[in-house]
Amino acid sequence: MAPHTGPAEPPRLTEDEFGVLYRRLLSRAAWASGDRGALVALTPARVAAATREVRTGRTVTLAAPVETLPGPDNPEPAKHRMRGQPGEDAAGGLHFAMDRFAMNVHGDADSHIDALCHVIYDGTLHGGVAASSVTAYGATALTIETARDGIVGRGVLLDIPRLRGVPWLDPGDHVTADDLSSAETAQHVRVTEGDLLFVRVGHRRRRGELGAWHAADARAGLHPSALEFLADRRVAVLGGDGNNDTAPSSTEGVDFPVHVLAIHAMGLHLLDYLQFEDLAPVCEAEGRWSFLCVIAALRLPDATGSPVNPIAIL
Repeated sequence: MAPHTGPAEPPRLTEDEFGVLYRRLLSRAAWASGDRGALVALTPARVAAATREVRTGRTVTLAAPVETLPGPDNPEPAKHRMRGQPGEDAAGGLHFAMDRFAMNVHGDADSHIDALCHVIYDGTLHGGVAASSVTAYGATALTIETARDGIVGRGVLLDIPRLRGVPWLDPGDHVTADDLSSAETAQHVRVTEGDLLFVRVGHRRRRGELGAWHAADARAGLHPSALEFLADRRVAVLGGDGNNDTAPSSTEGVDFPVHVLAIHAMGLHLLDYLQFEDLAPVCEAEGRWSFLCVIAALRLPDATGSPVNPIAIL
């Protein structure tokens, strides 16, 4: 495949330009302004149609293993402790091995899903809900409990490094709307209303081959203007193998513009730091980039997100 160099570097956005983009996407996503946000696109009919994506019955995880050792991008890793040491006194009778976990859900290493209460922008949450609904004891609105019945639909993986003929996008590089459209063409797939869109930038492959780095300061992601593509197609969910946002930010005065636009303006649940290194080769071998996808967050009624293990079923 000939390398695809992509469009010219997209421009940085001023605060005013970002404000215009925000208001435009907010208006276009008015259909997703309720408590469930864009999940309202996952109608029973669309979920039933997504099951027709299953042909071989093969299942593939989209999550990375939970890490318990600190690193440059994971200074507060998950803590795993065994409750007791059952192996030492298990000579006879019945015994149970038990665990305890603690996790910083919104870190830069572990796969997780962001609830609609995760982003506070200009004093409100998605849909104009007051920021005061998020307290020291948890959130009282738009929590991850909204997705308690699971998120099930047609998943589509757009592989941008494949499009460009490179193993990964370098930190600071941007995925544009043109990239997304070109990837559709190259992969013979089209993103449609209600789809769960996954965008590969190669973050996990780079991390695996070169080692972890301080991803909070430098990572590939979507350019804010690429959210116009998502609005056009009315997708239900956005997931990436990085943070979805580029670092450094492309927007003056806003560090996470994609999070603001996707969650706050468009009502999209975001999945950050997934991994597609298991899925992409399967899609390549089967010659198809769509699949049934099941996303099950933990039932944490007051939480702004959850660890997650999405499953693609082909």
